[in-house]
Amino acid sequence: MIPGVTLGGITLIVLAIVIDLVVGDPRSLPHPVVLIGRFISAFERLWNRGTEQQRRVSGFMLTIFVVGGVWSISWLLLILLAALHPGLALIAELWLLSTTLAIKGLGDAASAVIKPLTQGDLPAARTALGMIVGRDTQNLDEAEITRGTVETVAENTVDGITAPLFFALIGGAPLALAYKAVNTLDSMVGYKNQRYADFGFASAKLDDLANWVPARLTALCLWLAGLLLSLAGVVRLRWQGALWGTFRDAPRHPSPNAGWPEAMVARLLGVQLGGTNVYQGVVSHRATLGEPFEVLRVSHITSTLRLMHGAWLLFMLLSVVVIAGMSFIFKGLL
Repeated sequence: MIPGVTLGGITLIVLAIVIDLVVGDPRSLPHPVVLIGRFISAFERLWNRGTEQQRRVSGFMLTIFVVGGVWSISWLLLILLAALHPGLALIAELWLLSTTLAIKGLGDAASAVIKPLTQGDLPAARTALGMIVGRDTQNLDEAEITRGTVETVAENTVDGITAPLFFALIGGAPLALAYKAVNTLDSMVGYKNQRYADFGFASAKLDDLANWVPARLTALCLWLAGLLLSLAGVVRLRWQGALWGTFRDAPRHPSPNAGWPEAMVARLLGVQLGGTNVYQGVVSHRATLGEPFEVLRVSHITSTLRLMHGAWLLFMLLSVVVIAGMSFIFKGLL
């Protein structure tokens, strides 16, 4: 296995990005996240019972077993393959790294909303949005469909792109997969409802911790991307004042991390995100992010995708520079 912070490790990550951009996640191949999800689902049915305290302990044990198990299994797999032939380990790590990324998948999902929305086909756009969000979409207008898509792309820029890259740079495929395990646990059991409030407590807190640094770095990279895109004349964005606005708005979000990329995108686009959503008929009100200088429309989804691509490119570049610099300094002190 090649560590993330080496020339070879960085090359592997770049190749994994290329694979994801070209191939994505073909359904014909087994996906580690699907396997992780099945494991979580099976043990949730077995362990999510008893008193509140028992559920918390069981949930903590599940979190440790899943995250630790994913890291250990992937690490051992690469070690065994390297013992057979170094080329096998390289191919395996390259494939595993590509499965932790969702650049193509996120772009395709947003494009699936853009096409019918551009054509005025609101029912098809609602259906496409319903594939990527948990909110009810059957009565949404163009502005609300756009808001749901922009929010999803902004939030998942962290979960599906920058955070996996961050952990891959630090610890290669095993650590990136361990992060995906954390993310999958949170998406399956990290809810604050009667069933999961206690059982999913540890998973939700670990996800908050894992995303704390990547979310804030991503917000910074989104701002830098907005600045460069504006200066290049690709798209006009409100980058002036966006940093301060994001620092003010982000803490309003119920998630300690999701508010950072969402607030930054809202500020750059000059739109307002957040507000009222409906989940299975239940109305949920969230704090608003940004200012409604512009009415949400389909072009804002396209601009968000440009920001997404610019952000992960800058994130990759800055992460390599920072981590390599820290490694150089650390070696110099030894």
